[in-house]
Amino acid sequence: MSQVKHRTSPFPARLQQHVLALAAAATLALLTGCAVSPVYEVPATAAPVAFKEAAGWQPAAPADTLERGPWWTLFGDTQLNQLAEAIDISNQNVAAAVASYEQARALVREQRASLFPTVSLTGSGTRSGGGGEQQTSNNYRAALGASWEPDIWGRLRAGVTSAEASASVSAADLAAARLSAQGELATNYFSLRQSDAQIALLRSTLEGYQRVLDITRNRFNSGIAAKSDLLQAQTQLANAQIDLSSQVRARAQLEHAIAILLGRAPSDFSLVVAPWTITVPEVPVGVPSTLLQRRPDIAAAERRVALANEQIGIARSAYYPSFSLSGSYGSGASRVGDLFNASSSLWSFGLSAAQTLFNAGATTASVDAARAGHAAAVASYRQTVLTAFGSVEDQLSATRALAEQIDLRRQASSAADEVEQQMLNRYNAGQVGYTDVVTAQVTALSARRQLVQAQADRQTTAVALIQALGGGWQAAQMP
Repeated sequence: MSQVKHRTSPFPARLQQHVLALAAAATLALLTGCAVSPVYEVPATAAPVAFKEAAGWQPAAPADTLERGPWWTLFGDTQLNQLAEAIDISNQNVAAAVASYEQARALVREQRASLFPTVSLTGSGTRSGGGGEQQTSNNYRAALGASWEPDIWGRLRAGVTSAEASASVSAADLAAARLSAQGELATNYFSLRQSDAQIALLRSTLEGYQRVLDITRNRFNSGIAAKSDLLQAQTQLANAQIDLSSQVRARAQLEHAIAILLGRAPSDFSLVVAPWTITVPEVPVGVPSTLLQRRPDIAAAERRVALANEQIGIARSAYYPSFSLSGSYGSGASRVGDLFNASSSLWSFGLSAAQTLFNAGATTASVDAARAGHAAAVASYRQTVLTAFGSVEDQLSATRALAEQIDLRRQASSAADEVEQQMLNRYNAGQVGYTDVVTAQVTALSARRQLVQAQADRQTTAVALIQALGGGWQAAQMP
């Protein structure tokens, strides 16, 4: 009759009981342990409940996780849409922010790993001998070890929470980098289109100045006009040519800046002259000021307060003893085949504790420093909120003022053009001197250029307002 052999567990029964008992005690201590971090509350701010420059806006509330959407499409420019969509792919500042965010997320996983035991496997083999009749001997060892620090006082959990807050800061920094790059791109693009309009305007003006110069030269050659008239006409033409050259240079620099924002070499990038889409999105009256809370810099500042709060807990944990559980199971033998025999097994299990008894107040100083850091983070958060509200107020005020000015600029430009033409007619008729013509021409050109500038300012101010609001607004997403 054959006998059935039962495999004996390599761990002795008494050892298993000790392990389970100590593990249960440590787990109970972990679950009932006290947290050393202060209860976190978002700091109160002195921010107003509505905007002074936009009546009807609703009180602010956190909404930084709302999708901002492709806000640049509000301007209705196909070329701008294509450029803005390439920001996430090619902009190197955004790429660096993405990498920093991924690094922060990895640190969160690393901190979480500290909550769990560490298990290691070790093995060794030695061969020794000596002179004379001493025989050569072999010694082989294999062991499985584990160590664990129970988070009784919440220090490790505070580290995890701190890392999570740091990752949230990186996420907000990423959103800020993306929004900044998008806003800078849009601003540069509209400035470039303004340069195109200014260049076209100056070239048209130069043609007019050249015609006037030809007329003045003919009048001078006929003895009708003084030489000073001819010199003034030449000066007028030269100054306009200088302005044209400056605008061409400005356009080239803007084109280079756009190339860099897109992660491309300026020599490999160009934007052809295209019609300027002068579209300015209107801020809906019912847009709530909750959008202000979507600003990435506000979200980052608030998360830094949370991070500083957890640093207080980490510093406080130094007041309490630290505990560590460790255990190992292995065997030693002179032959590899004997390593797994029960007779050669070795085991150990231990609990250690450490407590700092005197460090000349270093722990207290560390806690005080953490509290001061928290106070600084709170002040920085409050200042960020106030600055954000001020930025929105500035852009709302500028938007309203520019909307009022644009019609006046058109009226001024139209009137100046009419005066210029009248002065030319009267000069040809010999009724006024050429100085009056020059004055009218300067005024007319200045009025035209200021009108173009005002049109560009309305667009760039709209971009700045969108950035101040933390991104675009979508009616379907309003609470």
